[in-house]
Amino acid sequence: MTKILQIGTKGQLGWELLSTCAPLGEVVALDYPDVDLSDSAGLRELVRSVKPEIIINAAAYTNVDKAESEPEKARAINATGPGILAEEAKKVNAVLVHYSTDYVFDGTKDSPYVETDLPNPLNVYGQTKLEAEQAIAASGCVNLVLRTSWVFSMRQGGFVTKVLQWARAQEVMRVVDDQISSPTSARMLAEITTLILAQGREDVFGYLSKKSGLYHCAGGGSCSRYDWAKAILEYDPHKEEQVVKQLLPAKSSEFPVPANRPMVSVLECRKLFSTFGLRQPTWEESLRLTTEIA
Repeated sequence: MTKILQIGTKGQLGWELLSTCAPLGEVVALDYPDVDLSDSAGLRELVRSVKPEIIINAAAYTNVDKAESEPEKARAINATGPGILAEEAKKVNAVLVHYSTDYVFDGTKDSPYVETDLPNPLNVYGQTKLEAEQAIAASGCVNLVLRTSWVFSMRQGGFVTKVLQWARAQEVMRVVDDQISSPTSARMLAEITTLILAQGREDVFGYLSKKSGLYHCAGGGSCSRYDWAKAILEYDPHKEEQVVKQLLPAKSSEFPVPANRPMVSVLECRKLFSTFGLRQPTWEESLRLTTEIA
């Protein structure tokens, strides 16, 4: 039976992976404090003791603004830790699955970003995620690195639940309309991960060794955060609880934050979906399904 080491279970993606990966084999799933990505020695010992065939890293330092004042902590978790996992995966002939971000780009390109476009992160979070990509590539391990964007679910703390909470507390909501990307369902991202791994179930290491590398994986289409919020309100399964009367567009400059963000960071995902023979659901489709099952 395939043994899978999953690091990160409490976030939006990690929670979904617990369900989707269960049929693939024996899953050893850990989260902080049982595993600490900033503890290099502990990570090495964990991989060597579990001896997994697949390592899935769904953990990260994701507070984009706080990372500006905690760059060392963000780097230890987002860059050094994944690099250690890659080195250990190489030693035990395991496949490493890792997730990256559209924030590795500066958002100045006038068309969707492809995997070969030159990264230029605007913030510490994006820089540390880029460093992880580079460390994984340099390790020589067999890997599947999925760059994604605007991950959402109905778990607390994400954009969808925040919009629904605001709509129940404010008569007027203002959301920026100058940040554009592709909302990505955490469930879809977990399902795609699982489907890819299942394609190589007879020999996942051999299968992915021929397809190893970086892929973009996001919801189909794109929108502004304002348009996304409008769709969230439309798909709200309990509209009767809303008190909001107006949803107004705003500019990012009206909401100063410590970290700069790319204005347009749409990802072109054709490489992944053609390589693995999968369909790319639109972000609207995934949002509707996500809210329906909430």
